[in-house]
Amino acid sequence: MSTQVLRVDRLVTADADVGPGWLALRDGHVLDRGAGAPPTDLSALPPEHVAGTVVPGFVDQHVHGALGVDFGTADADGARRAAAHHHRAGSTRLVASVATASAASLTRALGVLAPLVDEGVLDGVHLEGPWLSEARRGAHDPGLLRSPEPAEVESLLEAAAGTLRVVTMAPELPGAVDAVRRLVAAGVVVALGHSDCTAEQAHAAADAGATVVTHVYNGMRPLHHREPGLAGAALTDDRLAVELILDGQHVSRDAAEIARRASSGRLVLVSDAMAATGWSDGRYEIAGSQVVVADGVAMLADGSSLAGSTGTVGAGVARLLGEHGVGLQEAVRASSATSAAILGLVGAGLAPGDRADLVVLDEAGVVGRVMRQGRWL
Repeated sequence: MSTQVLRVDRLVTADADVGPGWLALRDGHVLDRGAGAPPTDLSALPPEHVAGTVVPGFVDQHVHGALGVDFGTADADGARRAAAHHHRAGSTRLVASVATASAASLTRALGVLAPLVDEGVLDGVHLEGPWLSEARRGAHDPGLLRSPEPAEVESLLEAAAGTLRVVTMAPELPGAVDAVRRLVAAGVVVALGHSDCTAEQAHAAADAGATVVTHVYNGMRPLHHREPGLAGAALTDDRLAVELILDGQHVSRDAAEIARRASSGRLVLVSDAMAATGWSDGRYEIAGSQVVVADGVAMLADGSSLAGSTGTVGAGVARLLGEHGVGLQEAVRASSATSAAILGLVGAGLAPGDRADLVVLDEAGVVGRVMRQGRWL
């Protein structure tokens, strides 16, 4: 691939905010970058003008599907289509989330998704369940929930063949703290979620190596001044990154603002997007439960709980910039840099040597063009 030169109106990364500047790209990676005009040795190459603000491609570490496809039940072609939808929406790096299911179904899903990680379509797999609290199960079928037995932990690690990136579990379950230690030792990020745990139990899980809280406020006991629970631990324990679904439905603006202010530098925007994302209203199934999507809002068929989102990380970025008035560098940290650091993803910051994954935002923070590995999508 020949060298590309982009002349950009503004370039914002986690560590730089450049006015008019440039990016030189080669073989799907950033060759160099800088402010002002490209240097003399690149001047012979006609630059492509990119109008708007360029930021690193988003990282979505919690996404269940799109276009009618659920990563937990998809075949390889369907999973590729769902991933491509999120890539085009700006999430150039994805961890495919698989919800609670039987051991056989989880093994099958890992077998389908692991090759897509090896191909670079996905950046790992996230198991959201089955080791979750029945009291805070949300859309997860209670008949499929269970405690983490060592044999099942080992079996799923083997089936994932090194592609298991994140596991969400409830730390109060029998055997959970031992499972946290085993998963962390295997290089897996452990997230705490769908849990009725106390704050003390959450801190103990962090002592064991847990580093993330899955979609703060959702799937956990409400924050209380005498027993703050997992939400309280998320907002105060600096070892824990804090996922937030900023879709206008899962969390109120005030609650989102509390999370943003309390977890400065630890906030991670996620979509929690389910199969109806980019698709139509109607009936779906997730985690063994029937879901009805109406006007883009996914609810359990009995109306008792939200059942994922139909949004994207890009839509969350626009809300963060508009409704919350944050600066672009904070938005970059929440949409890419913090998650990349947690997951150990190399080359996600548009520095020289990084992947040429970028998003062009308009003045309102809305996603326009998207480049992934040096190619406009």
